[in-house]
Amino acid sequence: MLSPTAVRPQRPAPPAARPHVPSPPSASSPASSVALIASLLGFTVITIDVSAVNIALPAIRSSLHGGMAGLQWVVDAYTLMFAALMLSAGALADRAGARRAYGWGVALFTLASLGCALAPGIGSLIAARAVQGGAAAVVMPASLALIRQAYDDPRRRARAIALWTVGGSVALAAGPVLGGVLTEAWGWRTVFLLNLPIGAVILALLVRTAASPRRPAPLDLAGQATAVLALAGLAYGVIEGGHMGWTSVPVLAAFSVAIAAAFAFYATEKRHRAPMVPLGMLRQRQVAVPLVAGFAANVGFYGAVFLLGLYYQQLRGMTGTAAGLMFVPLAVVTTAMNVVSPRLAERLGRRTVILVGQAVMALAMFVLLPLTAHTPLWLVVILLIPTGMGGALAVPALTALLMDAVPGHRVGTASGLLNAFRQTGGALAVALFGVLLAGDGTGEEFSLPGMHQSLLAAGLTLCVTTALAAWLLPRDRS
Repeated sequence: MLSPTAVRPQRPAPPAARPHVPSPPSASSPASSVALIASLLGFTVITIDVSAVNIALPAIRSSLHGGMAGLQWVVDAYTLMFAALMLSAGALADRAGARRAYGWGVALFTLASLGCALAPGIGSLIAARAVQGGAAAVVMPASLALIRQAYDDPRRRARAIALWTVGGSVALAAGPVLGGVLTEAWGWRTVFLLNLPIGAVILALLVRTAASPRRPAPLDLAGQATAVLALAGLAYGVIEGGHMGWTSVPVLAAFSVAIAAAFAFYATEKRHRAPMVPLGMLRQRQVAVPLVAGFAANVGFYGAVFLLGLYYQQLRGMTGTAAGLMFVPLAVVTTAMNVVSPRLAERLGRRTVILVGQAVMALAMFVLLPLTAHTPLWLVVILLIPTGMGGALAVPALTALLMDAVPGHRVGTASGLLNAFRQTGGALAVALFGVLLAGDGTGEEFSLPGMHQSLLAAGLTLCVTTALAAWLLPRDRS
């Protein structure tokens, strides 16, 4: 529901190095429309999977007996792989060509979806979700690169990208309702089976799109491996620490791996000839602030969706369909604010919009604190709306600020970083909030005090990043 971040653009090769490929279709050709539809479908399906699965979590636990830790991993296995591999997915799309990389990603995502649907236990489901997340990381940048290739006219390309962006927002909006309806009518496995025919349609459409040029793009394999280890170790430590004990050997080992991998990542990026993450870029205020603000925005937004999805079903006894419908007003308002935010940023300035958006999100976390098992449902729906309003205000403005702060050849790197930070924020929110929700650590009860603690933590995180933005970002010019 928060506007997707622009991802790595595909830069053309120098004339002398450009391989011979068919010329891209004209802006008005049917092939352009086919490429847009294929790209939009892929971006939609990987986006729906995020929110639809949240609503299916209680049914998954009932079927596979995974406990709260298992549910956290069902969400985070996808999100963490998505976040970590996003850092180098753009380079892969450049090396392989947008169409080929997109086809690989969609095919792998479809096969992984089948693995999720057929999973006999929670462990196999988590493994398949990790593969899904890795595939989604390839699909996202390649889908946008495919659009850029198909539309050579800048104005038509801008409209196509705008449609791609709105499609992502609509997908996140539809996800909870779709997940609830499918789970209640045919079981949670159909949430994943739905991806199979869509994947087949996308692959069929790709046959009718133009071949994509390739260009040399360095892959930082050591940096990528250490990034995955650092994020996975941190998530494992947080999730299992609440269930196994914070001083247990596996948890301490996981934190040790995370720290060691983080240092190894730093050393790798410092010495690499073409680092995946140029460390000097992170020292710029107008880069660092959008990254931490994006992290906090996803902590609040996806943390709230995770909490309220379980609150509706486990504490209020609602069906999956009814729980999904509770998110519709949030989705509508969020989508509308995504459209309004750029205009407000032009009129008021990006810094102002970022500050207001984060402050509104922080306030939204705090106004949800009084929720009980008997709060009128209409009031819960209304109190949740500011969460989407604040995020939809802040994210487009901080994205634009980040894109303007880096040179043109670093735009892809910067957008990949922002996506990685945002996805990591959502993953760590689910990891920590799931621990707090478990209450006594058994994972069998929904702890209302745990939900309140989670909302308080999200609100305080947003307060900190709001203060940082106010302190570090230069004032808007009048």
